[in-house]
Amino acid sequence: MNTFGNHFRLTTFGESHGAAVGGVIDGFPSGIAIDLDFIQAELDRRRPGQSLLTTARKEGDKVELLSGVFEGRSTGCPIGFIVRNENQHSSDYDNLRNLFRPSHADFTYQQKYGVRDHRGGGRSSARETISRVVGGAFAKLALKQWGIQVTAYTSQVGAIALEHPYTVYDFSEIEKNPVRCPDPQKAEEMAALIKEVKGEGDTIGGIITGVIQGCPVGLGEPAFGKLHAQLGSAMLSINAVKGFEYGAGFAGVTQRGSEQNDTFVPAPGGGITTQTNFSGGIQGGISNGQDIYFRVAFKPVATLLREQTTVNLDGTPTLVTARGRHDACVLPRAVPVVEAMAAMVILDHIMLNNISKC
Repeated sequence: MNTFGNHFRLTTFGESHGAAVGGVIDGFPSGIAIDLDFIQAELDRRRPGQSLLTTARKEGDKVELLSGVFEGRSTGCPIGFIVRNENQHSSDYDNLRNLFRPSHADFTYQQKYGVRDHRGGGRSSARETISRVVGGAFAKLALKQWGIQVTAYTSQVGAIALEHPYTVYDFSEIEKNPVRCPDPQKAEEMAALIKEVKGEGDTIGGIITGVIQGCPVGLGEPAFGKLHAQLGSAMLSINAVKGFEYGAGFAGVTQRGSEQNDTFVPAPGGGITTQTNFSGGIQGGISNGQDIYFRVAFKPVATLLREQTTVNLDGTPTLVTARGRHDACVLPRAVPVVEAMAAMVILDHIMLNNISKC
């Protein structure tokens, strides 16, 4: 299952320590202006080595378009792209060839396929998300024609969490700090925690909040094609994600229906809107025109730069200490990945709805 989407489809390929990662986008509408600088900027937000908080692996992550774009516009044909790996230190993983790292995909890949690439996790590496970011960048360029904006930010690292809803924050602050948090004070606290954890050879998790603004009414299908289910599936396919919630989410269970129901009222410019948005912009699995907002929980990175107990291939107990370059907290680099997956889900549903501009 290396293909995402139904009408807008992204097929990805490549491993962490292979020659390259890349993908093929199929079903992309023709005539969309393609901004290569924007696509590269999205990749730059995900790439390693961008700050002292991330892995020190130095990769340019330069995207090469192979097909599907002519004279600055999409042709409607498959869009092929590739990003070459340039800074692998495969020898850092030699000690992992014959054992299973705790909480990694080593054991499950070995049992399922009978073979695995121990160098950086191979296909299970988060480097696979490069292809998702490229696909998401294309989706964002297409969504511009409907005025749809997808934004994500770090809202919690460990126990340090933002205290207000997304409507309070200035999204222009997100890219001004390496944590990608819209609250400058909280960003400093989060960064200090990540540095502390990194210095101990440990890791920390947190939460990314996503917001989709300008989404039209009517995206999503009844029963098994619900929009929030598609968003949840997309987010849970990202490495290290352990949970997804939208709207009031789990916190809403403490309220009564009379407190949480979104009352319909006349919209100021005509039409109908809701007085509140506890539903998170989705009702009955279908978008209602309000902002769609959700939260994605990321576990602490499984690779620790400290000794852990494990077993080797034949089940004999042993010790393992990871070497190499790893993130102490994946959240800052995962923000553009969350945005990419959300953008691809929305574009896929717009095309499913057969909106005239497609």
